Amino acid sequence: MDFALTSEQQTLVQTVRKFVYRELVPLEDEIERTGQLAPELARSVFEKSTRLGFYATNVPEEYGGGGLSALETMLLEEQFGHTKDILIRRAFGNVYEVLFVGTDEQKQRWLLPCVQGERTCSIAITEPGAGSDAAGISTRATPTGQRWTLNGHKHFVSDGMFSDFFIVSAVTDPAARPRHISLFLVDKNTPGVTIGKDQKMMGLTGTSHVEIFFDDVALGPENLLGGEGNGLRLVLTTLGRVRLGQVGARALGKACRLLTLAVEYSAQREQFGRPIGDFQMIQAMLADSAIEIQRSRLLLWRAAWALDVGDDKAARTLISMVKVDAAETLGRVADRTVQIFGGSGYAKESVVERLYRDARIFRIFDGTSEIHRTVVAGGLRRVGPQVYDVGA
Repeated sequence: MDFALTSEQQTLVQTVRKFVYRELVPLEDEIERTGQLAPELARSVFEKSTRLGFYATNVPEEYGGGGLSALETMLLEEQFGHTKDILIRRAFGNVYEVLFVGTDEQKQRWLLPCVQGERTCSIAITEPGAGSDAAGISTRATPTGQRWTLNGHKHFVSDGMFSDFFIVSAVTDPAARPRHISLFLVDKNTPGVTIGKDQKMMGLTGTSHVEIFFDDVALGPENLLGGEGNGLRLVLTTLGRVRLGQVGARALGKACRLLTLAVEYSAQREQFGRPIGDFQMIQAMLADSAIEIQRSRLLLWRAAWALDVGDDKAARTLISMVKVDAAETLGRVADRTVQIFGGSGYAKESVVERLYRDARIFRIFDGTSEIHRTVVAGGLRRVGPQVYDVGA
């Protein structure tokens, strides 16, 4: 078993890390101050990233993407996590792999422009009455021959203000559970689509989270993604790698940034004539953080390996393990870092305070920690002990 990265992988990681800290991190203060990323800056970081080949790295080469493996994608996603969500979206893209199941015509209209940065997509699944329960939605697409009429209400649609089309889940046949949900590709400018308020959040400053209302939206067969009745399966399977990267790997990146800040501060800050890093209680917090980050990273790599070798049954359980472990590791590292910084870490002008606020959502979005624990438990019955026991 070899944990060493190849020289190409090391160069890729180091290059992306330098880009994040040189081009993106300096923009964070302005975003926190204004609440948004100025359009000219968004365009600038997109162009710089595209020139270096960093945009849509998760997309296969056949569609014009980077063609990276799952493990390589996670290596980069961890580096992305060192900066703000909105900067990640503008610099590196947000191409959902569920688009790969589209028809040739759908790929030409929706996927390829996303890969090229000409279009941007958001997922519209969550509803006021259906969060973690993706099967409990009330949005309906009523069939009429080969067409549908879409009615419903989605909320917490991340980046919805900027995106120009949405992947929308809707009930198409209430009696066909669990095959009662389908996915549709819906352009923002389609008649009957209304963007509601931007729901402000504790953290994630700069990223919009909008409501969307669908009022008798006319859809045709060209809008149906992945076949009728396959929506829930597609959400649970094709979004797994997205969850692994955008939650698991990025949580690790943020935890690493926080720990670096804590180590540096504990070496500089003096109390009672000594650096606070000399005190065992501080050392314990630093050590625990380092141990937990390393543990989460190894679990992340294990899940990515399962995806790369096609072990999808184990991958689903492992992805949920990573979702829980990395998100909760980030929460503990953030809390310890604020404690180490003391009042300075609680002050609004502190990057630690900002990262602390951003960390809290990781235990909630893309399925709460509680939901993913039930997935892990179910995986123990479905897959068996091989997901945790090498002798099984």
